[in-house]
Amino acid sequence: MPVLDLSIDEVLTTTRAVRKRLDLTRPVEPEVIRECLEIALQAPSPGSMQHWHFIVVTDPAKREALAAVYRKSAHSPGGQEDILKQMIATAANEQEAAALAKKMESPRYLTAHLHEVPVLIVPCIEGRVEKFTAVEQASHWGGIWPAAWSFMLAARSRGLGTVLTTLHLDFEREAAEILGIPYDQVTQAGLIPVAYTLGTDFKPAARKPLESVLHWDRW
Repeated sequence: MPVLDLSIDEVLTTTRAVRKRLDLTRPVEPEVIRECLEIALQAPSPGSMQHWHFIVVTDPAKREALAAVYRKSAHSPGGQEDILKQMIATAANEQEAAALAKKMESPRYLTAHLHEVPVLIVPCIEGRVEKFTAVEQASHWGGIWPAAWSFMLAARSRGLGTVLTTLHLDFEREAAEILGIPYDQVTQAGLIPVAYTLGTDFKPAARKPLESVLHWDRW
């Protein structure tokens, strides 16, 4: 797969959380996924041994089952839909409420169409993180997140869109049963939908000015 003509800075600043612009009809070649994962394995590791695993899910039945777990989480008490309702209920005015509702269109779209995304990737780490100390947890998350991000950057450079989601983790054990993950020994870190994008012209997102978040030497 040809790599897009993007500079390193362009890849870093235009790798967006893609939901609505995922091409649900175009297959993703296994070799492209492998290329991106090979790059992900080069991410900095907090220890001398990597404890990362990546489950690539392309089987339609398994994708449908994972999507069902995802939707279950979205509509469960305290889930995505409840959060949206609470946000709208506490909005300062109708304009703010409408803006919040519009902001949620993209996550809702993904929830409704997740089973149609051609590839779902579940990054995992060995061990049950909740049993670890704070230092051990930081070390484990500090390994898998850079690897997941490296995968997403490599995907962007090849015309693929991704988004790192965690919604299904409320029912992580159910997802483990679907994928044959030994739940007591392995923690899922999230779920990454992967598909070619509808167009490749992504731009940097609106963000707070650096000075509003920058602290130098002290808070």
